[in-house]
Amino acid sequence: MSIRVLVVDDSALIRDVLAHMLVREGDIEVVGTATDPIEAREKIKALDPHVITLDIEMPNMNGLAFLDRLMRLRPTPVVMVSTLTTKGASETLLALELGAVDFVAKPNADLSGGLEAFGLALREKIRAAARSDVRGRAGRLDMPKVGVRTAAAPEGALIAIGASTGGVEAVRSVLADMPADCPPIVIAQHMPAGFTARFAARLDEVGAVRVSEAQDRMPLKPGHAYVARGDHHLRVERSSGQLKCRVTQDELTSGHRPSVDVLFESVARTIGPLAVGAILTGMGRDGARGLKLMREAGAYTVGQSQASALVYGMPRVAFEEGAVVEQAPLEAIAARLAHALIRLKNAA
Repeated sequence: MSIRVLVVDDSALIRDVLAHMLVREGDIEVVGTATDPIEAREKIKALDPHVITLDIEMPNMNGLAFLDRLMRLRPTPVVMVSTLTTKGASETLLALELGAVDFVAKPNADLSGGLEAFGLALREKIRAAARSDVRGRAGRLDMPKVGVRTAAAPEGALIAIGASTGGVEAVRSVLADMPADCPPIVIAQHMPAGFTARFAARLDEVGAVRVSEAQDRMPLKPGHAYVARGDHHLRVERSSGQLKCRVTQDELTSGHRPSVDVLFESVARTIGPLAVGAILTGMGRDGARGLKLMREAGAYTVGQSQASALVYGMPRVAFEEGAVVEQAPLEAIAARLAHALIRLKNAA
């Protein structure tokens, strides 16, 4: 059965481009288009789409206001089509917090800048959105948080986190629960260039851990988290007795840059049994190989449980390949990581 998509954008050109790109491989059907949220509301009732693509800046009602209302009244997978600007990045991250599954950066006004790559990314994200558990997430009761008072760890310990679709909110949830005495945290979240600096800035607002976008050769400090730059790999290395970020733009790995596998493999090699790692929601298999190497090196590893994952793809592959010590609901992952670190400290 094909995936039924409603395209919502006030630009006729963008609507045509999206519709043309979506139907390219035959498994996606554009059942309708709408120029604004008012028209979209009627089309959703009439056409019952599986997925909606949504612009933010539209007449009659802002896309964010419409998204907020949609997620409360009729939860439906939404992929945002976002402008690659500072304002666009901030609004896109807010859309993900409101319940959008994912986003793609809108092609340039002259339609340059890799239209084929845009179409490929758009179709992949629509497929992931169609498999996501948006209705389950909306209906799920908030679970009580597991209090994390300390994550004290021996010198040289490190936390590594990888995520993709749905990961913006998942990473945010884990970091919000981590205490200031935690070891350095490195994060690979699938995200294009232009969005990760704002993502890091929003994460920096949620809790005790200070968060920044990783820069090459930046020293890793306790109580700080480092987000891989969009379109760059992040690795961990030991240099002059210090743990540091290595930020490079070599070839895609596991289909991604940043790649979770690249980060986890470097952690397995450099940190070994002093590391702890978590693989969160996302489509595909990036991260499973690297997380297995971490586990084989003696690290504690956890995967997000199916019931709490927006897209149970990456955590599923990691579980099936024996890369995780255990699976846990999202709200318990920070505590599992902290307890593993405390055990390391007690054993030291």
